[in-house]
Amino acid sequence: MNMEAILLHPKNKRQLSILKSLAKEMGMSFETKEEKKESYTPKFVDCILHAQKDSKNGLGTFIKTKDLWK
Repeated sequence: MNMEAILLHPKNKRQLSILKSLAKEMGMSFETKEEKKESYTPKFVDCILHAQKDSKNGLGTFIKTKDLWK
């Protein structure tokens, strides 16, 4: 007999603790895996920081919102 599995993503430690307790209380087996949040690549971060620096130094092109689609 095949059973379905449920993959839950708690938003905080409290939710995780409650889910673990519930599974233990019901005699269910479970696995935990630490999720890594994706981060920006160093090249992308450097590009953004460079653009911010250029903007502060007056180097850049500024477009008014109303002219954006012209």
